[in-house]
Amino acid sequence: MKKIQSCILLCLCALSMQAQTLNQQGNAIEQMVPDGWEHEEAQGDLNKDGINDLVILAKPNFKENMKTRDDGYVYNFNKYILAIYFGQPEGDFLLWKQYKELFPANDEWSSVDVELNINERGALNIETSLFSSGGSYGTGRTRYTYRYQNGDFYQIGMESIYMMRNTGEMTTVSENYLTWKRQTIKDNAFEEVKKKETWSKMPKKPLEKLGDHEL
Repeated sequence: MKKIQSCILLCLCALSMQAQTLNQQGNAIEQMVPDGWEHEEAQGDLNKDGINDLVILAKPNFKENMKTRDDGYVYNFNKYILAIYFGQPEGDFLLWKQYKELFPANDEWSSVDVELNINERGALNIETSLFSSGGSYGTGRTRYTYRYQNGDFYQIGMESIYMMRNTGEMTTVSENYLTWKRQTIKDNAFEEVKKKETWSKMPKKPLEKLGDHEL
């Protein structure tokens, strides 16, 4: 009997998760994202058709991936979902693709925050920030730049900034996958030191698509 009850509970849980998902089409973010989900959006013309497109970053609130601390603080260990909607002539947004495994899940000791924007050229910027409360003095952020071309989103640039919180040492790396050049800057956030800037060439290779690797 207990086994049957457990199976029923698992089925109900799966149905509940299936029911709570991003909608395929709508004309506002409130129509796309289920109630209670954390979310943000960016709009701009990604595919150069003269119509605004919509990118949604959402974090579900599935209870099995949440934990309440003794002081009442609630951890949300659900992974972010990134969804790209192309604007339609009639005014709606239609889902093109969503990515459910693009970002790592947070835990009690480290967290990844994500921000996004669409720049004036229609490129999608996804910025991740890493913070660790134990085991490492390092913290950093990385901005990935993607452009829609040939029917998909390809990475055309990356900039990462990494800092040691105990010494202030900073390293900034910028890579351009159109010119295949890399800029590296060494600096210090706590001391006045002369920045050390170096440039190097990178070997050319096929551009990676959005979703080819975890960010």
